[in-house]
Amino acid sequence: MARGGATDQAARTSFRDVFAVAEFRALWLAQLLSVVGDQLARVALTVLVYDRTRSALLAAITFVVSIVPTFIGGLTLAWLADRYPRRAVMIACDVIRALIVLVMAIPGMPLATLVALLFVVTLAGAPFNSARAAIFPDVLSGDRYVVGTAVTVTTYQFAQVIGFAAGGTLVAFFGIRTSLIIDAATFVGSALIVRAWVQARPAAMVGPRHESSRRAGVFTGVRLVLARPRLRTPLFFGLLAAFYNAPEGVAAPLAHAVGGGAAAVGVILAANALGQTIGTITFSRFVTPTTRLRFMGPLAISACGVLVLFFWKPDLYLSLLILVASGLCACYQLAANAAFVSAAPQEQRSQAFGLAQGAMSLGQGVVMILAGAAAEHHAPARAIAVCGAVGVVAALAVTAGSVRDRGRQASRHHQRGLDQVQLLSRIAVSFGL
Repeated sequence: MARGGATDQAARTSFRDVFAVAEFRALWLAQLLSVVGDQLARVALTVLVYDRTRSALLAAITFVVSIVPTFIGGLTLAWLADRYPRRAVMIACDVIRALIVLVMAIPGMPLATLVALLFVVTLAGAPFNSARAAIFPDVLSGDRYVVGTAVTVTTYQFAQVIGFAAGGTLVAFFGIRTSLIIDAATFVGSALIVRAWVQARPAAMVGPRHESSRRAGVFTGVRLVLARPRLRTPLFFGLLAAFYNAPEGVAAPLAHAVGGGAAAVGVILAANALGQTIGTITFSRFVTPTTRLRFMGPLAISACGVLVLFFWKPDLYLSLLILVASGLCACYQLAANAAFVSAAPQEQRSQAFGLAQGAMSLGQGVVMILAGAAAEHHAPARAIAVCGAVGVVAALAVTAGSVRDRGRQASRHHQRGLDQVQLLSRIAVSFGL
């Protein structure tokens, strides 16, 4: 009865309830600005590299340079958001990124330098994301946290749609420099919003635990996540994003193959994010939390499986429909995200989230580079289809493991119940009842 009541209450929690919280509005807007800016720079440099080199592999590597540093930052820098006040970490990261992007906008900057600076910008974003995710449970409690997570995931995807689409258009009309200046402005705006409207809180980890965490570094986060099934399972579901996001790594050569230009690159990049935006909104508003968890496996398999249709080299419009469909199925990440963050201990929440984000970024980077390398010798569409097929196999394995873990957990609960009954029986016998 209690479980059903909680489910009904969660279903009644609306987006309006979440946006009524001033701090959440500030975090939401800061995220929107940061993600839009990231996509502007990412599209600009990817298009620039492909136009100069006509190399699908180098274009994919450039795109990956804007993603993989999240892995390094998640492992080595996410602990900063537990060691220092999280609001201060967010502001510092925004300021650092704004300054670096302004340097990137200097005319005549060598291509290799631009790519290296993009690496540093992405690296600085890891503590920002970890701090923001760790603040959320402090700002939103109970059912509001679940709905707030849905809003956050939806916003991220929507911001990607805007950033990718606008990025392709801005590059086509105004060039690289303007896109980078706008990117820097988004980081400045994010820092001002966080400074003005997010409450200052003390560091989450202090004393001996802080010192041990700093010394342990990477291994603390790895042990934390891999030793706990409640964290490990949603992490594995999150890692599947590497396969259905593979088209992003070959967006430029795919657009060229279907006869499109810079604007087509932005639209291709936006298609999957658009599908995820629509899917997440629907998934959060019309599907109960328990059902979301049950559907993670089938949706993960479908998100990868639909990409196999690229084997038949569809035109631009059909390609966009396939990418949107894949994004719709990827809405399962909402359940994985909420389950992971809520299961992490408060004093190590940033570190756990940083590790998860970093692992996902590394996985995406590896798959995108492999897709780019394949696109050097084969059609980009075929490379995407292979990534989708491999993703289906991986999703089936993760789903099977999830079902097995749930079975073990249910068995343990059942055994615990039997032990309690036996204990009560012994007590009754000892009293002659």
